[in-house]
Amino acid sequence: MHLMYVDGSGDPGLTRSPTRYYALSGLVVHELRWQQCLDQLVTFRKRMNATFGLKLREEIHAAAMINSPGELMRIRRNDRLTILRAFADELARMPDLSVINVVVDKDGKPASFDVFDMAWRALLQRFENTMSHRNFPGPSNSDERGMVFPDRTDDRKLTQLMRKMRQYNPVPHHPEFGSGYRDLRLRLVLEDPNFRDSRHSYFIQASDLAAFLLYQHVCPSAYVKRKSVQNYITRLDPILCKAASARDPLGIVKF
Repeated sequence: MHLMYVDGSGDPGLTRSPTRYYALSGLVVHELRWQQCLDQLVTFRKRMNATFGLKLREEIHAAAMINSPGELMRIRRNDRLTILRAFADELARMPDLSVINVVVDKDGKPASFDVFDMAWRALLQRFENTMSHRNFPGPSNSDERGMVFPDRTDDRKLTQLMRKMRQYNPVPHHPEFGSGYRDLRLRLVLEDPNFRDSRHSYFIQASDLAAFLLYQHVCPSAYVKRKSVQNYITRLDPILCKAASARDPLGIVKF
C-alpha cells in the first residue's frame, strides 16, 4: 500500500485571486517503510530542537516560518530558513520517499477553468499511473493500492472528485494518437481522502515544505530571491517523481 500525503501552496481561486499559481505536492511512502521514515523524521526534529529550540510539537509550516512565524519569532529568521533547508536535505536522504509535483498557472485561463479540479485530477492520475507502472521506490507488488491523506482543504469537493474519477475519468489522447478521450478511471486509489491536520502529522508538514518550495520555484518572493530559495526545490531532486512528467527536468506537471 502506497500512502500519499498532500498539501498545497497558493490559492485555487481564479477570479480576484491573490496568487497567480496553485501548487500541489504529494509525498508518497509505502506502508512497509512508513515507520522507518517516521523514525527518521522524529530524529530530525529532535536535532532541530537541540540546535534551534524548535519543539517537537511545533509545526513546520514553511510559508509561516518565513513570513508570519508567531511563537517561532523567538528563532531568528535566518535560522528558520536553515531549518527549512535542513528539512529538505533530510527528506532527500530518505530513498523510500517520492514527491509528485503539480502546478497550475492561472494566467490566461478562461473563467470556466477549475483550478482545484485540474490540479487534483492531475495529481491523482499521476499517483495511479506511477503505482500501475511500479515506478515508486521501495517495496512493490503487482497488486499495489494507494490511499490519499490531504491536509484540510475543500474536503467535500475533493471527496466528490475522487468518487467521480472512479466512475468516469476522461483523459485526452496524446496529440500523436489523434483527438478524443480515454476513460481512465481510478482503480488503485482506495477510499475517500483521509484528511489530516498538519499540526499533528510530520508527513503533511513534509508535503507542505515540498509545495512551498515548488511554488517559490515558479514564483519567488523578494526575500526568497535574495536567499536563492527558489533553487531549493533541487535539493529534493533524489526523491522527485520524474516519471510524472517527461517534459520537465524536475518531473513537475504544469498546466
